[in-house]
Amino acid sequence: MIRCIAVDDEQLLRDLLEDSIDQVPFLQLTATCKNAMEACDVMQREQVDLIFLDIQMPGLNGLQFLAALKNPPMVILVTAYEQYALEGFNLQVVDYLLKPFSFDRFLKACNRANELFLLQNPVAAAPELQDFFVNVEYTQVKIIAADIEYIEGLKDYIKIYLSTAEKPILTRMTMKAMEEKFPPGTFIRCHKSFLVAAKKISTIKRDFVCIGKKEIPVSESYKDSLSILLKGRKN
Repeated sequence: MIRCIAVDDEQLLRDLLEDSIDQVPFLQLTATCKNAMEACDVMQREQVDLIFLDIQMPGLNGLQFLAALKNPPMVILVTAYEQYALEGFNLQVVDYLLKPFSFDRFLKACNRANELFLLQNPVAAAPELQDFFVNVEYTQVKIIAADIEYIEGLKDYIKIYLSTAEKPILTRMTMKAMEEKFPPGTFIRCHKSFLVAAKKISTIKRDFVCIGKKEIPVSESYKDSLSILLKGRKN
């Protein structure tokens, strides 16, 4: 999981970044900051792997802040000004997002950061899945994590499809909360509404991943993410 912060002096942009980060399975938002000094304070207390950084901010601007960091983490610049692109890349930023940006463009920038993160932090050993309980009609039902094939999100509910059951388990939970139960790379988001077990995938088609004869849709936004995560995980 990539731990990140969002630094922007505009509340609307911080909210947009927070919402976008929440949709990316390999990102974990540590904090949002309205200026460089708040970001400095967070980085002294928390490990930060990636910064989404605005340039034009009061006081210390984004580029000055970045240049002052002794060992900067990965940085994706988020700005309304094209003229800073060259200076940004001279500071070895991962990507340069121009406001307003689409989610597709945001995800491509995140995929670049994730690819670099996987290269810099190879997984030493295959992570272990932990079983857990979910609420089903006022009853606690144990889910054997290794039996999960895929998960479908339905607003505030999810369906958990198991290899050992004919019908899915329906429980009140968000996709993000479910993702956080699994070690990185074990389950992969292929669509806003679908999370699949990486080891259960038998084939990958243009617009689907297959678990046996079951086809789970892959949206355009998640194709790059799916490819990178499958390459990066250990068997």
